[in-house]
Amino acid sequence: MSTEEHTPTEAAPAGGAPRSLAEALRGRDDRSLAVLLRARPDLITPVPTDLTQLATRAGTRASVVRALERLDRFALQTAQALAVASDPASYGELAGLLAGDEADPAVTAALPHALGALRDQALVWGPEDRLRLVRTARELLAPSPQHPSPTGLGPTVAEATAGMSPGRVQEIVAEAGLASTHDSVSAVTALSGLFRDRRRMAALLAAAPSESLDVLARLVWGPPYGQVTASPAAHLRWLLDRGLLLPTAPGTVVLPREVALHLRAGRAHREVRPVPPPVEASGAHRPQVVDATAAGQAYTALATVEELLKDWDEGGPGVLRAGGLSVRDLKRTAAALDLSEQTTAFWVELAYAAGLLASDGEADERYAATPAYDEWLELPTAERWARLATAWLSATRTSGVIGERDAKDRTLSALGPGLDRSAAPEVRHRVLALLAGLPEGTSATPDSVLARLHWERPTRGGQQSPSPQLPSSQLPSSASQARQGDDLRARIARWTLSEAESLGVTGRGALSSHGRALLGLPPEAAAPTDLPETPGDRLPAHHVPLPHPPVSSSDPVAERAAAASRAARLLAPLLPEPLDHVLLQADLTAVAPGPLKRPLADALGVLADVESKGGATVYRFTPGSVRRALDAGQSASDLHEFLTAHSRTPVPQPLAYLIDDVARRHGQLRIGAASAYVRCDDDATLSEILADKRSQGLGLRRLAPTVLAAQADPATLLDGLRAMGYAPAAESAEGDVLITRAHARRTPPRTAPEPVPDGPPVPDGTLLGAAIRAIRAGDLASTAPRRTTGEPAPSGSLPRTGPAETLATMQAAVLTGEALWIGYVNAEGSASQRVIAPVRVEGGFVTAYDHTADEVRTFPLHRITGVAELADEAT
Repeated sequence: MSTEEHTPTEAAPAGGAPRSLAEALRGRDDRSLAVLLRARPDLITPVPTDLTQLATRAGTRASVVRALERLDRFALQTAQALAVASDPASYGELAGLLAGDEADPAVTAALPHALGALRDQALVWGPEDRLRLVRTARELLAPSPQHPSPTGLGPTVAEATAGMSPGRVQEIVAEAGLASTHDSVSAVTALSGLFRDRRRMAALLAAAPSESLDVLARLVWGPPYGQVTASPAAHLRWLLDRGLLLPTAPGTVVLPREVALHLRAGRAHREVRPVPPPVEASGAHRPQVVDATAAGQAYTALATVEELLKDWDEGGPGVLRAGGLSVRDLKRTAAALDLSEQTTAFWVELAYAAGLLASDGEADERYAATPAYDEWLELPTAERWARLATAWLSATRTSGVIGERDAKDRTLSALGPGLDRSAAPEVRHRVLALLAGLPEGTSATPDSVLARLHWERPTRGGQQSPSPQLPSSQLPSSASQARQGDDLRARIARWTLSEAESLGVTGRGALSSHGRALLGLPPEAAAPTDLPETPGDRLPAHHVPLPHPPVSSSDPVAERAAAASRAARLLAPLLPEPLDHVLLQADLTAVAPGPLKRPLADALGVLADVESKGGATVYRFTPGSVRRALDAGQSASDLHEFLTAHSRTPVPQPLAYLIDDVARRHGQLRIGAASAYVRCDDDATLSEILADKRSQGLGLRRLAPTVLAAQADPATLLDGLRAMGYAPAAESAEGDVLITRAHARRTPPRTAPEPVPDGPPVPDGTLLGAAIRAIRAGDLASTAPRRTTGEPAPSGSLPRTGPAETLATMQAAVLTGEALWIGYVNAEGSASQRVIAPVRVEGGFVTAYDHTADEVRTFPLHRITGVAELADEAT
């Protein structure tokens, strides 16, 4: 980091240019500081003691890298241009590097806003005639052999000739047609001036062989390095003799930056993107159709989650030793839901993110529904959807990476560790915000959405820098360029478009009205595609992407809850009303023409098996399903009454016969614990069982004409006899029939997984105001002029005085009302400088108004390292 940027200095003279980043920050107003801290929240974690510390932190490598990652393409290109410009650079030089000799009007119009964004984020400081890029950013973006610049430019003439002998420099100057000089510095300056002079440079190149110009054309857009043999060809020697190519290592040459810029007509970038690419529409539908489609998908999503957790009601699959769901269990669940494994993984992860699913924590750890699932079932349908959608929107766990491998080459499993991707919530919000920017009912092409996201976050787009080492034996081919990879943000964006459709946030690819409300946007009109994050921000909309929902001074949790509630209210009228009836058919099926009320659906789910799902659900009655209802405590008459009460058609005779037949045989055999026994009033039935070869594994033997003993346990015996076609009933030790009601296994209370934040959270208005006041007060304490009685103390050091002098100075300040500068060490041993106005001194304590904290505090005198009076101009 540069000491020029961060060393504490006295304030610049009024009207003078700042001499450091700290001075530049000191000249900002509170609103400008708030813009900086909101854009870079890592700068106030923890709150800096003063503006000098804030400037130091703003220049650290980690913070600068994070700030660069959040720049849009044109702002980043502006920073890259500053990195290859003079230090400091003028606004005109920067504009020339971006707009070129032809002064592209689109670039010229957009540059002030991009430069303003860099200033707001403290990446650039200084007046327009002395623009400075923060030193760390320059080191990251400036070209070097180890880290080529995205601009494709190489070193300057001065940098490339730094190790060259003076004699060789003079030879190059002479061959270039310049007068010889007395020293290498002036010779390099003259050569650089020649390369920057468009007229003289054009004349020099006009005399170049055509093969030499071809070589320059291959290097001009980068990479600027190439290889030559020990005896280069004549056209290469012509370039080397005139400094148009300069050696950097044995066999390696580079195209100087000044020459490349001349050949590029002054442009630092081959292609400048001053405005974002538009989001293109792929289709338009009536908003009512979009909302209806999305509502249908929302209801299907709820049914899928309910079916998933109902399938795991009696204890779901086991937890792997390393955590997560096994591939076999995921496949089994996918088959039960009739979905693909990847889609099933999404619903499993969504239920987990919403807190409806968790591991039970037992010795034989298994997954099951949580108590929150029962509470969720009692909510109105629209509110249940809002809870799922809200969890999805903020979740960092990303189901799309399931099946891939982590850094340790371990397969990522559903519900397992390693699925968090902190960028996921930002990308989801951004994708939906882009859809919200289109006219209502309009869907977007995925490619245009991805292109827009890449423009807004190019450094997170997987772009690879061009390699300085080239395969050519002589000079590089221009075909070797930076490759655009399929980055994580693009993949999350694709998953978002698919998941939003499955969840019912979008319909037919367009954002629904309840999806718009979920984002906190008005449902009746399309919002602008891009809005400044801060109200009143002077940057235009297309230069300030909206990476996350706007943050206000109110409680963000309350805001999200209000948005979810509003989305639920908009969705509720679009959902179908639950029905209280079914249509019984003669083929032992029942058709539910729509969603059923919960008690009816639960009861019918016990009495029949679901055969097909969709707009109408088909249930099939079988002997096994009827026996399941009888095992749950129902009688034949109960089942007849239930069907008669809830069917709009008469109960078909085949169904009535099925119920009566299964009920007649149900419980004829009784099984209890011996290990287990079978008893039956009909000894012929028992003889039939003993004679059946399928009963050999049960270890049956006759104890009495009506009783068989078994070596198997009761549950195994029940399953075995049922597999043989009998309908046994379990009984208690007292001989009563045991009613096996369907039960649901639940985990202990569990909290939903917390999203992994992508850096520090954006501070709200209250925190920003408090942080800025603290920084201002600390800066006052550290920069206030002090009266000196001897040699001045080193910058940043604490004042040092003896206990007697400290006490006397404090007592005098109480009488005169003057402010003092003190050094203070708190109970944790942390030292700080403060400006205080003493009010009372007694009992070893001083009570004073602390300008640093903006409050009245009491300080132990023994923790004050020293005291000094402020200079008259400070008071």
